[in-house]
Amino acid sequence: MESTVVRCAEGHVFTTSMFPMQQLGSERIGPGRLLRCPRCARLRQAVPVSRRTGKR
Repeated sequence: MESTVVRCAEGHVFTTSMFPMQQLGSERIGPGRLLRCPRCARLRQAVPVSRRTGKR
């Protein structure tokens, strides 16, 4: 199973093995999901962290 790096609404960055991309009918809900943050131990809106290549 692939891990996804996410950032919660408080700014904590962590990995999760489950980050479902869900749809509601024909519309996407958006990139955010409610996940329990291991740092603040609350359900928070989390979004995937984009990977940067380090090149400018």
